[in-house]
Amino acid sequence: MKLLAVETATEACSAALFINGEIREHFELAPRTHTQRILPMIEALMTEADLRPQQLDAVAFGCGPGSFTGVRIATGVIHGIAFGADLPVVPISTLAALAQDAFDSTNESVIFSAIDARLSEIFWAVYQRDANGFAELVGKENVIPADLADACHQKGIGVGSAWRVYSEVLLAKLTQSVISFDADRLPRAAAVASLGVQGMLAGRAVSVEVAMPVYLRDKVAKKESER
Repeated sequence: MKLLAVETATEACSAALFINGEIREHFELAPRTHTQRILPMIEALMTEADLRPQQLDAVAFGCGPGSFTGVRIATGVIHGIAFGADLPVVPISTLAALAQDAFDSTNESVIFSAIDARLSEIFWAVYQRDANGFAELVGKENVIPADLADACHQKGIGVGSAWRVYSEVLLAKLTQSVISFDADRLPRAAAVASLGVQGMLAGRAVSVEVAMPVYLRDKVAKKESER
């Protein structure tokens, strides 16, 4: 299988290519320059692999939640490639990708994914490692004030930018559940690719027309006074 993945929902910008079990990734911190960086990353990966989009089996993207602009960039790029090459799309939660990256580099079985959502809120989800090592959602993803975070009676580690901004609040609320946290971990396209291949094999690929971003907020641009 050959699958291209992108993830631009946070300050990190990355693209990855899954080719028959091997993942190649280009990753960099690129705040506010995703639009300038993501297409060259994709082009470099495809050139290195000597592939054209028509030779891919599918594409995947981090569909959010995250930065509104960042999520839209990934969506637009993948829509363009999928339309042009007539490819199925696998939307992957950015929170799931964050958890998967942690699963791939630790022995933990539960991850508390949390991204700073601004407006005094966080994007929050609990993921457990399934029998095959992939991130499996426990409960549902939410956008909530940090003091409403729920560990779903699980014990594990926290990852994501919200653990930097709201560590005191989260640790106080989840004192019996959080073993440690890594606030510097960011979602990566390599994890999106891994989950994308799993989703493709499980029949969760969709047509590009219905591969939409996920913001969690009903009104993504709402003001503090409207909360």
